[in-house]
Amino acid sequence: MQGSANLNLMIKAARKAGRALVKDFREVENLQVSSKGPGDFVSRADREAERIIKEDLMAGRPTYGWLGEETGAAEGADPTRRWIVDPLDGTTNFLHGLPHWAVSIALEHKGEIVAGVVFDAAKDEMFVAEKGAGAWLNDSRLRVSGRGRMIEAIFATGVPFAGTGPLPATLQDLARLMPVCAGVRRWGAASLDLAYVAAGRYDGFWERGLHAWDMAAGMIIVREAGGFVSAIREGDDPLEKGAVIAGNAGLFEEFRKVIRGA
Repeated sequence: MQGSANLNLMIKAARKAGRALVKDFREVENLQVSSKGPGDFVSRADREAERIIKEDLMAGRPTYGWLGEETGAAEGADPTRRWIVDPLDGTTNFLHGLPHWAVSIALEHKGEIVAGVVFDAAKDEMFVAEKGAGAWLNDSRLRVSGRGRMIEAIFATGVPFAGTGPLPATLQDLARLMPVCAGVRRWGAASLDLAYVAAGRYDGFWERGLHAWDMAAGMIIVREAGGFVSAIREGDDPLEKGAVIAGNAGLFEEFRKVIRGA
């Protein structure tokens, strides 16, 4: 696709960080790992990837604000725009040698996500979207699935671990959803879960306890692929509350009712 200058900058930064991550992934046993909470590890590779991305994005757009998983928030001279970045979504997968992790970069303008990139460097899959320009996987246009029956649909979620997050609510969700669908997957990278909804690989995704950088890029990719995204709770902002639900057009309302317990 022919993207804007901003989107091209995002793609370039994601590829550069992705190359560095792939190199470290091949030597995963030698990574310098430190703990930042129970079951939540941060690696040298994670921090270096964010440094690469921040350096490239801020060099190209020095007035934009910043929100990164590792380096936090910084207001820019332009208060209407900011980058939202997860340099390594799926860190636990990465550290265990599982090739399912991604670089996630989003651009927010006046409170709305207007562009997103999710790069699965291990598989060389670049998911991108820009407001009004559709969603793409490498050079192919993305569309959400066309399934309209819950019993034929596969959904994805994240399950809280090591005492973190809203485990009781997630277990209740699973108890309501699993009897009426074809399956639920838990692969450990929310940005890729959303990208897979956009690609029609999953029919829907929901999760609580997320951060803005986990889902910002994936949200616009789903929307530009013809899907729907909202907060789990009526009236909430998913980026602020950290609870998101996404799905294709045919199943979204029914899926949302199941998750909300309606």
